[in-house]
Amino acid sequence: MPDQRPPLPDPAPAPVVVAGPPEADESHSVLAALRSPRRLRTETLAGLVVALALIPEAIAFSVIAGVDPRVGLFASFTMAVSIAFLGGRPAMISAATGAVALVVAPVAPRYGVDYLMATIVLAGILQVVLGLLGVARLMRFVPRSVMVGFVNALAILVLMSQVPHLTGVPFLVYPLVAVGVVVIVLLPRWTTAVPAPLVAVVLLTAATVLGAIKVPTVGDEGELPESLPSLLVPHVPLTLETLRIIAPYALAVAVVGLLESLLTAKLVDDITDTHSNKTREAWGQGGANIITGFFGGMGGCAVIGQTMMNVKISGARTRISTFLAGVFLLVLVVGLGDVVAVVPMAALVAVMIMVSVGAFDWHSVHPRTLRRMPRSETAVMLTTVAVTVTTHNLAFGVGAGVLVATLLFARRVAHFTTVTRLDTDDDDGQRVYAVEGELFFASSNDLVYRFDYAGDPQDVVIDMSRATVWDASTVATLDAIRHKYASKGKTVTIVGMDPASAQRHDRLAGNLGAGG
Repeated sequence: MPDQRPPLPDPAPAPVVVAGPPEADESHSVLAALRSPRRLRTETLAGLVVALALIPEAIAFSVIAGVDPRVGLFASFTMAVSIAFLGGRPAMISAATGAVALVVAPVAPRYGVDYLMATIVLAGILQVVLGLLGVARLMRFVPRSVMVGFVNALAILVLMSQVPHLTGVPFLVYPLVAVGVVVIVLLPRWTTAVPAPLVAVVLLTAATVLGAIKVPTVGDEGELPESLPSLLVPHVPLTLETLRIIAPYALAVAVVGLLESLLTAKLVDDITDTHSNKTREAWGQGGANIITGFFGGMGGCAVIGQTMMNVKISGARTRISTFLAGVFLLVLVVGLGDVVAVVPMAALVAVMIMVSVGAFDWHSVHPRTLRRMPRSETAVMLTTVAVTVTTHNLAFGVGAGVLVATLLFARRVAHFTTVTRLDTDDDDGQRVYAVEGELFFASSNDLVYRFDYAGDPQDVVIDMSRATVWDASTVATLDAIRHKYASKGKTVTIVGMDPASAQRHDRLAGNLGAGG
C-alpha cells in the first residue's frame, strides 16, 4: 500500500560547529578530569613519574651550564608550573633542557649567575615578542620528513644520554635496568591503573634499599636543594654593554626554545589527535622563561622525553599533569630529598630507554617504507637526524633539514617548466612559443636559453597562459629575453598572463637593471 503521509519538509541545514581549543574536548578538560577520579589519578601519577625523571636530567643540565644543581632544578619547577597556566599545549612538559643548557653554557662561567638570569629574562621577552608577531605560523613550512627526522633524532639523543649511566658502573646495574624494562613492557598487559614507569621505579628502589645493593643513585648526581626558590632581581648594570653581552645568547635561547617547543607541541597534537594554540604556546614559553629567570633558574623549553612519558606512556591529557610535575619535583627535592636520593639511576635509565623506543618512528625506517618513499624525502629525514645527533642542537638539525628539503623541492619543480614551439615553418613573419610551469628563481634560470634568437622571424609571441610568474628573477629573465631579441632587431609580445603574474610583471619589468 502506498504511503499516504505528506512529504516531510526539507531538513534545515546542519549548523556549522566551530571546534574549540583542546580544553573543549572532554578528555583534555581540567574540570572534567577533576570530576573523574580515574582521570585525576592518571594525571596525578603521570605528574609524579615525570617529576622523578626530571630530577637527574635537571642536575645534568646544570653541570653543562656550569651552575649549581639547584639552578636547573628550580628552572624545571618554575617552567613546568608556569607553562601549565600560560602554554597552549595541554599535557606538554617544559623544564630545563640540554638544548638551552648548551646555548647558555659560556655565560655563567664568564660573567656570573646574575648575567645568566638576565639572559633568560631577555630570552623570555624575545619569545613573547616573537609569539605575538606570529612566528608560530612558520611551523607550516616544516615538512613532514623534517618532523620525522626531528622525532627520530630526539629518540636517539634520549638513548645516548643514558650511555654515561651504563658505562663504568657495577655489574648489578645491568640486570636492574633489564628488570625495569620488563616491568614497563609487561605491566600494561595486566593493568593500567598505575603507570608502569612508577611501578618500575618503586620496585627497583625497594630492591636496592632492602638488599643493600650498591649502585649509583640520584643522590650521586649532585646535591639536592634544601630550600624553596625565591624571587631575585639580577644584579647587572643596565647598560648597553650588558645588552651586548647577553643579547646574542638570549636570541639563541629564544629561537632554540621556540623551535623545540613548537615542534614538540605539533608532535603531541598528532599523538592526541587534537589541535593546540601554537601562538599561545610561543608567548607562553616566553612568559615561563621570564618567571624562571627572576627565580634564579637557567631557563628551558619543552622536553620531548618527559612529554612522551607524560602523554604516550602515562596517558596524561590535561594541564594538571604538567602542573603537578612541577609541584612534585619541588616537593621531592626539597621535602623528600633523602628519599629521592636513594632512587637508583638504573630505574630512571630503564624508563628513559622505553621513552626512546616509544618515541622513535619505526615505520619511517621499515624497508617497505624506504622502498616506497621518494629518495628526496628519505634524504631530508636522514639529514635532520644526522645533523641533530652530531651537533646535539635541534635548531641546527631542523634548519639543515628544511634547507635540504627546500633545495630538493626547487630542483624538482625546476624540471617541470617547458617551452614549446606552437607554429609551423609556414607561418611567415611570426614565431609562437608556449611556456608552461611555475616560474621562480630555480625554474626560470635557464629559460633564456630556450629560444632561437638568430633563427626566429621578426615577430615573436610568448604565450604564458599555462605559466605563473612568482618572483623578480623570472621577470628579469623575461626582460633578458626581450633584450636579446631587441639586439637583433626583433620584437617580443608576451600574452596570456594571469592577473597576479601580469601585475607582478608590469610592476617590475624594465626596472631590474642590466638586461631590462
